[in-house]
Amino acid sequence: MAHGEFVEAVATARLRSSRLMPHSTAWRCLSISGSKVGGRTPLTPDHAADGDDDSGTTPARNPGRLTTEEAMALRFEHRDTEIDVSLVDRVWRTRSDAEETMTSAARTCWHLILSRAQGRLLASLRGPETRATTAPVPSGTEFLGVRFAFGVVLRPHPAASIVDGYVPFPVTESGRIVIGGESWEVPTFENVEHFVRRLQDAGLLVRSHLGNEERVAEHPGASPTERTLQRRYRAIIGLSRTAVRQIDRANAAATMLRDGLDWRTVVETLGYFDQAHLAHALRRYVGCTARELQAGRFAAMSFLYKTHPGPGS
Repeated sequence: MAHGEFVEAVATARLRSSRLMPHSTAWRCLSISGSKVGGRTPLTPDHAADGDDDSGTTPARNPGRLTTEEAMALRFEHRDTEIDVSLVDRVWRTRSDAEETMTSAARTCWHLILSRAQGRLLASLRGPETRATTAPVPSGTEFLGVRFAFGVVLRPHPAASIVDGYVPFPVTESGRIVIGGESWEVPTFENVEHFVRRLQDAGLLVRSHLGNEERVAEHPGASPTERTLQRRYRAIIGLSRTAVRQIDRANAAATMLRDGLDWRTVVETLGYFDQAHLAHALRRYVGCTARELQAGRFAAMSFLYKTHPGPGS
């Protein structure tokens, strides 16, 4: 399936899902399971996720819309940002009150993750992941995450250098994060935008021209060559175009199944060959089966699958 066809199919499925279940969290998914713990009270009503593209021209979303999503083990709060969505896709936070195990779905975007436990601050950059993985979640830990938009580059650490891995950032004795040789004040859930703008002003955080390169690639007679464009794409994203399509499609399928659509609709909409093809993709990229997604009986995983029909998850 070509990228343009994929975007159109996902957009169609999103509309269909929202019509079938007007109160579902379309194109957004929280999937954590385990022992029940306490959580915060939702601050505002839920809202539908906004779409964007990879052209770098998408306007900023309306800020201040915060969503709380709760499962049996963790409660996440996540929101849009008031800055251009071509830089930041989502901001989220949570707290683990009991030791759990989380299964993180494969993803094509990178995250800045801050954790604090017993007064100790840890900061790291989590790269794109090519398959579902599991990891322990320590108890008594607060997490803050920033999911950066598809194609955004943090100059000291290109995504290609941290695929299936992470880069820990030094933390000073005064509690500041060292990025690019400079120390930065630790952002909070409320002021992430200020932190991102400072990184951008310092020239450390930049938006690539990936959208333009993809459009050039659609014209065989254009230069540079397709091979050159493929190398540039992988250097920026850390993954091939094929890998991005497969991971994003699996995450979109997970969201559709969580929203109540049956596997036949997912197969038809997203271009899988059959149920077996879909099942293989879910096991590899999401870490569970279609039945588990629909029933909610599965191990803990990332709270975001697919928030928009464009590239990136």
